[in-house]
Amino acid sequence: MHPLSKPRESGPHNAADIKPLLTDALASDAHNHRATRSRRIAHVAHSIGTLCLLFSACALPVAAQQPDEALPLDPATEQTIKALYHELIDSENRHDIEAVRPIVWDASTAVFVAKTSTPAEGGWAGFWGKPTVLQHLEDIYKGPFRIDPDYASERETALSPDVVQTYVPVKITAAYAGQTPEPKPFLMILEWVKTRSGWKMATDIALPIPS
Repeated sequence: MHPLSKPRESGPHNAADIKPLLTDALASDAHNHRATRSRRIAHVAHSIGTLCLLFSACALPVAAQQPDEALPLDPATEQTIKALYHELIDSENRHDIEAVRPIVWDASTAVFVAKTSTPAEGGWAGFWGKPTVLQHLEDIYKGPFRIDPDYASERETALSPDVVQTYVPVKITAAYAGQTPEPKPFLMILEWVKTRSGWKMATDIALPIPS
C-alpha cells in the first residue's frame, strides 16, 4: 500500500447499498409505532372499563338508597274510607250534625281547620277536640253551606297500618263569617284513624286555592 493512500472505510458507498438499510429501518420504526399505538389503545380501553365499573358500583348504592316507602292500602280498607268520606259529605250537605257526630274521632287531638268567625281570631285556625269541632260545624250549618267534591280525583293513601289519608279537590259554598255564598275551590285533606269502634275522622283540613 502506498504510504500516502487512505484506508478504505467500511460500509456502503452508493445509493444501491443504502436503500436496503433505509427500508429495514423504516419497517422497524413502523412496527414499533404500531406496537406502541396498540399498547396505548389497550391501556385507554382498560382505563375506560375500570371507570365504567367504578361508576356502576357507585350507582348501585344510590338506587338502593331510594326505595318507594309507600305503604300498601288493601282494597277493603280503601272502600271503607271512601264510604265514610261520602257519608260525611252527604251528612254535612244536609247540615245533619247528629249524623256527623259518630264519624268524628272522640279525642282531644281531633282537629278541624276552618275559617274563624272574625278576622281578630286569625281568619283561619285549628279547632281542637271533638266537642269544639262539632260546635264549629254546627255554627257553619246555620247559613248556606255545601261541599261538592271532585270524586274522580279522590285518593286514599295509607300513612301507617292505622292511619289513612283522604285527598280530594272540592268546591265549598259557605256564608259563614260574612263570606259570599258562592262555590270556591279548596283542597280537602282528611286523616282517619283506626279505633276499637272502627275508622274515625281525626283531621279535617280545607285549604283554599288562591284565585
